[in-house]
Amino acid sequence: MPLILAQKNAWNLARTLMTIVVVFRIEGSNFGVAEEREFDGDPSLIVREYDPFAR
Repeated sequence: MPLILAQKNAWNLARTLMTIVVVFRIEGSNFGVAEEREFDGDPSLIVREYDPFAR
């Protein structure tokens, strides 16, 4: 999915599940969204973390 859509989905998912969610690069200009604890890829692929508890 495009970055802007991934970011919107990640924030919504983080707030709904109340867990840290990451946006990561898949290939080229494609991005994915996953819970931080479920992401087992290369940490350098993470574009952004969304923490619903951070202020």
